[in-house]
Amino acid sequence: MSLTLLQCHPDPHRLAAWATRFGLTAGGDDLGYALHTLLAAAFGDLAPKPFRHFGDVRGLLAYSGQDADRIHMAAQMAAPDVHAALGLERFAARSFPTDWAAGRRLGFELRVRPVLRTKDGRERDVFLSEAEKRGVPETDLSREAVYLEWLQRELARGDAAKVDRAQLDGFRLTSSLRKGSAAVGRRPAQRVTGPDALFSGELTVRDPAGFAALIARGVGRHRAFGFGMLLLRPPSAC
Repeated sequence: MSLTLLQCHPDPHRLAAWATRFGLTAGGDDLGYALHTLLAAAFGDLAPKPFRHFGDVRGLLAYSGQDADRIHMAAQMAAPDVHAALGLERFAARSFPTDWAAGRRLGFELRVRPVLRTKDGRERDVFLSEAEKRGVPETDLSREAVYLEWLQRELARGDAAKVDRAQLDGFRLTSSLRKGSAAVGRRPAQRVTGPDALFSGELTVRDPAGFAALIARGVGRHRAFGFGMLLLRPPSAC
């Protein structure tokens, strides 16, 4: 498989104006649905995911299964307002490794939506679900511990990786839009609120193919809306 890492620098004012024009904001600071729609407008079927929008000098990072040349060509054909909102004048793309060796240690950072889907099709915070399953008050459980157990299971899918150490660096509830927008000819968008967690730590690659697939797929749910991008770095020296 091939994987491309791309970066662009959305213009905050043009992005906000574009999102407002199409009714793609949730009344909060989460622009995941707006960016999802904007990336689709720019790249069509080649739209990258998962992605992470930092809102600072790092801009937006994303993974794509398409090669860099095809991504560059699609970016050049984006409509002027889309091109300006995404900041594609500072667009860059390069090949990303997929041939990880088993036993390789890596540092990571990850923003995720730690939720599960219930039998009736609803989404539920895994922390609240665990408290309910154990029949204990939420105050008797550690949110970080529950989330870390969930993270370990997610990274172990397909025997991809083992978490050596991890910590919850941030948590908040954020509102997002899902299910489409009447402004672009789809079902009316719905505002949903859910957990927004930021992890960092170190992992060990177990199955190289499984790990490459995990990076390309992303972690958890809402991967097309700014969650689940596994960012990698060299491990710490200690």
